[in-house]
Amino acid sequence: MKAFTSLLIFFISVSAFSQIRLLEVSEFKTIVGNKNVQIVDVRTPYEYNSGHIQGAVNIDYYGSHFQDELQKLDKEIPIYFYCHSGVRSAKAAKMMKEIGFTKIYDLKGGIVAWKREGEKVVK
Repeated sequence: MKAFTSLLIFFISVSAFSQIRLLEVSEFKTIVGNKNVQIVDVRTPYEYNSGHIQGAVNIDYYGSHFQDELQKLDKEIPIYFYCHSGVRSAKAAKMMKEIGFTKIYDLKGGIVAWKREGEKVVK
């Protein structure tokens, strides 16, 4: 019984540690310019080139090498995702959790919410 309890506590703590955190624009913008994070725009290259968050790299969710590109990211550095409205980035965040990333953040409402709050994009 003691072993079972210890195992249960371990799984709960690991599960709690590797949650995806949905961030409001006000929270997400605090990481822009931080060199100790990875910001990933999962929109298409056309969408990305029309305006993206400063410091973001583009990994196209629909691209044929999407999962391969995600695997190249550093698991030790927090990763912040966004897309147009939040659907693709939520799916990408779940993929990252499945492959062992633990510090995963997703911009609620995507670039649409970012712009609606008056935040700037770069081209």
